[in-house]
Amino acid sequence: MSAPKLLAISGSLRAGSYNRKLLAQAVDAFGEAEVMQADLNLPLYDGDLEDAEGIPEAVQVLADQVAAADAIVIASPEYNKGIPGVLKNALDWVSRVPGAVLADKPTVVISAAAGRTGGETAQFMVMHCLAQLQVRLIPGPQVLVAAAQNAFDDEGRLVEERNAKAVAGRMKKLRAEVT
Repeated sequence: MSAPKLLAISGSLRAGSYNRKLLAQAVDAFGEAEVMQADLNLPLYDGDLEDAEGIPEAVQVLADQVAAADAIVIASPEYNKGIPGVLKNALDWVSRVPGAVLADKPTVVISAAAGRTGGETAQFMVMHCLAQLQVRLIPGPQVLVAAAQNAFDDEGRLVEERNAKAVAGRMKKLRAEVT
């Protein structure tokens, strides 16, 4: 059997973000896979743009990645107690692509945030949006990395064993869904 295709989505555009670090650890924990990295640098959703020009090329690329993926992992920061705009925008655009590409995709959502809750509110909001799109959310204890500015070492790895174990456990369950 060939390696499963894993789509990694960061809700943060910043190259050195805590959620990109968390996502890298999750990808490692998933094990052998063909990994695709989503690019959320998309135009803002605009029904007039969609009517005039159709689905933008960058959105179609993302939708094609979703369609090709066997599994998805999303790492989302929390901005002002909510979902990052770029992630919500990406979900809105992908929902407009014919074929319901997110439906029944095995998905895990994880988060890291500077605050004490580790992005719990944003993670709840992301999962709420995904449920509407009929994503198959993989159950399990939430991965909520609090005080993210202190949670990673110089190599970008989680310093607390409990966080690393939580990530590994979620990714093990995700892998079991697709292998």
